[in-house]
Amino acid sequence: IQKYLSYFVTDYDPTIEDSYTKQCVIDDRAARLDILDTAGQEEFGAMREQYMRTGEGFLLVFSVTDRGSFEEIYKFQRQILRVKDRDEFPMILIGNKADLDHQRQVTQEEGQQLARQLKVTYMEASAKIRMNVDQAFHELVRVIRKFQEQECPPSPEPTRKEKDKKGCHCVIF
Repeated sequence: IQKYLSYFVTDYDPTIEDSYTKQCVIDDRAARLDILDTAGQEEFGAMREQYMRTGEGFLLVFSVTDRGSFEEIYKFQRQILRVKDRDEFPMILIGNKADLDHQRQVTQEEGQQLARQLKVTYMEASAKIRMNVDQAFHELVRVIRKFQEQECPPSPEPTRKEKDKKGCHCVIF
């Protein structure tokens, strides 16, 4: 996440939950991303369902160097759908640390296969070398927008003030 916000933190502590906001333009439309990194830690389990209730889209991130994190993804996706009481919801599966090919425990094919099973898009990324980081967030915004348009077709053009207030609330597990 820090890399998306234009800096890479080498001493990142994945056990700490954090939140970020970023303004950007995606497909010629302004977007405000409210990003919550839940760190995927069990100690945040009590709050996880609250985050799931408020999130408009989710990046399901696992490390390609950690099979355990990959195996947790199915559980997170099912929990999101249960909390949202939906059969589908905007999500993207991200295999992170793709630059560490020599330490890989999860193949790209396994990631693609899980994505097909979950009916979501799959991307591999590396925060360290900034590969597909921006693209992952931008693609999630596109998926959220498409989902929202299908759920509630657009009404007459909102005022400038209404446009400025609208954002995407993304949650990362």
